[in-house]
Formats: sequence, C-alpha cells, structure tokens
Amino acid sequence: MTARGFDHVVWTVRDLATAARFLERAGFRMTPRARHPWGTENHLVQLDGFFIELLGIGDAALIPEAVGNTFSFGAFNRDFLKAREGASMLVMESRDPAADRHDFERAGLHVYAPFSFGREARLPDGEIRKVGFDLTFVRNDSDPAHGFFTCRNRYPENFWSAEYQTHPNGVTGLESVVIVCDEPAEQHIFYAALTGQREMRATSLGITIETPRGRLHLMPPSAFSALYGSEAPAIAPGGSAIAALGLRTRDRARVARMLGEASLDFVEAPEGLVMPAGDHFGLALVFV
Repeated sequence: MTARGFDHVVWTVRDLATAARFLERAGFRMTPRARHPWGTENHLVQLDGFFIELLGIGDAALIPEAVGNTFSFGAFNRDFLKAREGASMLVMESRDPAADRHDFERAGLHVYAPFSFGREARLPDGEIRKVGFDLTFVRNDSDPAHGFFTCRNRYPENFWSAEYQTHPNGVTGLESVVIVCDEPAEQHIFYAALTGQREMRATSLGITIETPRGRLHLMPPSAFSALYGSEAPAIAPGGSAIAALGLRTRDRARVARMLGEASLDFVEAPEGLVMPAGDHFGLALVFV
C-alpha cells in the first residue's frame, strides 16, 4: 500500500465567524472565507503541508443529499452538526486517487464514487488563482459518525502561501492526530488501510501509527485524560471522536503568553500545552 501523510482535518462549527475569531485570538492566521457550491463555507489554517479546514454551513438550501454511491460532503457535515461541533472528517494526502481506491477496495472497505472539484482562491496580495482537488471518500463501518477521504491537490503552487503559513503563535506544522475510542485494537485494520502503514506500536495507552506527515494516536478515554489534562470527549459505546490535534510551535512559552493575554483557557499537560475541546468548539489543540 501507498504510505499517506495527513492532508487536513475538517473542523465543523455552527458559527463560522465566531470560531474564526477564536483561532485568530489563539494566534493563527486565517485565509479569507471561501464558499463551496454545495452550501458549505470555510476558512483555512495553513501549516507546513497540512491544514485545518474550519467549516460552517453557509446556505443549507444548496446542500445535495447523498444518492446511491455518491458521498455528499455538505449533507454529511450538516448532519454531524446536529449532534456536536468538532472534527468531523480526517483527510490523508493523495498522489494517485486510483491507487487509493485500489488499496481501500483490497482492504475490504466501502469506497464511494470519485469526486473532483475546483474553485478560486484569493492570495494575501489579492491575486485570484485556480485550485482543484480529487477526493476519494471511504467509509469506516466501525465509526460512521466521521468521514474519511484522500485528497489530491492538483495545483499546490496556487494553494499554498508562505504568508498564510506564518502564524503569530509560531505554529509550523502537525505533530499528531488523537482519536479517542473504547477499543483501539478494533480500529487498526481501517487505519492501516487509510494511512497505508501496516506497522504500528501498541502500548497500554493505545496504538500509535507513524505517517509521512504526523502521528496517529488511538487511545481510550482514560489515557486521553491522563495525557492531555482534560476530559475526553463523550463517545457512544463502540464509537470514536477525533479529540485533539498536536501542533508544533517554535516557542511554547510564547503561546502560553498569547493565550493568557487573549483570556483563552489552557492547561499544562504531559503531552503539551492544551486548549481543551470542551471550551473550544469541540476539538482540543495541543501545542508541543
């Protein structure tokens, strides 16, 4: 299988403007609001090859329902928000959508119909450039509450911006993605196929998978509480939650000062400086 690093995470919120202001207060530089033709809107936080997609519902009337084997990005995130805010989708990088599809089908996973789209992006200097993406959606039968797909960026030279990747808090890249689940061992087959990584490390705290960009941690709620100094998100029996993003920063003390000056809550924990999910739109941010 092809080894895949993390491409981005979709962080779905009910009030996009308020959530964007929160991230700006936390020291992130946001891209301008963009609109999808299927009713959702977003801001991005670009890091070093990974980005956070902060997503909201712009016009629910434009959202198409899923039909047959077609995956509806808009409908999925609309329905996710009926239950909670937080990270709704986990996305891996793609160099070859056909190879991704082959890997997933060979692993016995359900793969949806191919999907591609393009839009215009505004650069910091105001220039407009075309961007385009090829998406391969795949289902995790043991975690239907979250969405998963690979993403091939067709015009990376138009998408990435050094200015948007420079943040006042000094964050430079992704360190880890943390998923809370009752039984990490029951998830390893799906995540081995998603990441293309068969090797993983199992300990009493859960399972860790190294990817070309970022580390995946699968752990029970008790391990999350011990390592991240905050309550794990509530999960249904047998369910999961994308609980935290670990982010590399040049100066953790500087981040602590910025958060304190902005009156944003955080705790010092064994795994880093943590902004708990319960206080911040359903996803914990961990500065390491």
